Amino acid sequence: MPQTSAVDPTHRLVPSPAGRIHLVEQGDGPLVLLLHGFPESWYAWRHQLPALAAAGYRAVAVDVRGYGRSSRPAAVDAYRMLELVADNVAVVEALGERSAVVVGHDWGATIAATSALVRPEVFRAVGLLSVPYTPPGGPRPSEVFARMGGEEEFYVSYFQRPGRAEAEIEPDVRGWLAGFYAALSAGTSPEADPHFVTRGGRLRDRFPAGRLPLWLSEADLDVFAGEFERTGMTGALNRYRNMDRDWQDLAAFAGAPVTQPSLFLGGSLDASLTWLADAIEAYPTTLPGLLGSHILDGCGHFAQQERPDETNRLLIDWLRALDR
Repeated sequence: MPQTSAVDPTHRLVPSPAGRIHLVEQGDGPLVLLLHGFPESWYAWRHQLPALAAAGYRAVAVDVRGYGRSSRPAAVDAYRMLELVADNVAVVEALGERSAVVVGHDWGATIAATSALVRPEVFRAVGLLSVPYTPPGGPRPSEVFARMGGEEEFYVSYFQRPGRAEAEIEPDVRGWLAGFYAALSAGTSPEADPHFVTRGGRLRDRFPAGRLPLWLSEADLDVFAGEFERTGMTGALNRYRNMDRDWQDLAAFAGAPVTQPSLFLGGSLDASLTWLADAIEAYPTTLPGLLGSHILDGCGHFAQQERPDETNRLLIDWLRALDR
């Protein structure tokens, strides 16, 4: 199979249970699979692909099922976690590999951790950005999120009903994405928590207007928005609509640790680290193979884009430590 050079990213479509997965690969060496979060695409890893390739790795960033040029099944339950794990296994096999290191950001972190948990023979190490590992189990997720809002509605609950969030986002995808990215980034986040919706209101009502975060250029925004303007938002939002199904599907793994070598990296200004502070404290039990946990001071939610140089250094140092 022909390999890419460190200077040439290559776009490919490979078969998967979804139908097809679009990926971008760069470099030769041990495979590192990169999984993006919401609402992004493979392009979220644009700074990591060349850096990992130059360091001697085969870096592969995918469009997760429902995003970009990957397949978008119509059924809501086609986006349950075990289906996404199966896609990741199919990508590794399609690339002619037997195993990979998997690294994810945001939802991609949860998908990466679950892939390592469920298929440890395929995913030999796992890196988590911005969202800590929380083992399966506990109360039903929909009940937890319903309690979080109080007089307001937590964004995960807001996303549950098909068509509701789409009606807010799709008339102005570019403007909505610009506001969402700014709301969760250092330097542009608003005073009022943007993760909550006033009853009868919209999520974007708390987004900052007219300001892009420093990490996002107009051209970068064009790339992200162009994909969602073409595909719509339903495939991306359907991930949120399967959390109770995941809770049932993964019941056999309730409380289970991820034992492979692992890495965590997050921003000090990221609300996820506040909500999930207990998950980070539990790492000695839940991530016994943890080789490094790093909080980037003054960084928001989009760690690998807000602080690409630091992220690249920490990732590469960790990857090299795996093979010592």
